[in-house]
Amino acid sequence: VQLQASGGGLVQAGDSLRLSCAASGHTFSSSAMGWFRQAPGKEREFVAGISWDGITTYYAESVKGRFTISRDNANNTVYLQMNSLKPEDSAVYYCAASLYRRRITTTPDDYASWGQGTLVTVSS
Repeated sequence: VQLQASGGGLVQAGDSLRLSCAASGHTFSSSAMGWFRQAPGKEREFVAGISWDGITTYYAESVKGRFTISRDNANNTVYLQMNSLKPEDSAVYYCAASLYRRRITTTPDDYASWGQGTLVTVSS
């Protein structure tokens, strides 16, 4: 599956953004999906994940209650709604397709395909 992330930008603290990840390929609807982020000088970290059917979601503690992951299998798209953004949320955000169907993992090695990333910058 090929992935294309979009929706990043420069916002102020407290603002919202919605990231989108458009997928091509027949395996999208059968794969769990994840969003990761990487800030300069830091390792890539898990943000949120969703099972193939959208029923199960999982979030990093740092974004729980502020971010919402969702997916539209009919349109091969996964979303990340980000509310109450903080400067520490600034990073390049990546979407990724998991090796698993239902299981949501936080390890980048468990994800087979990656989008190119979209930059989110939150000013204080």
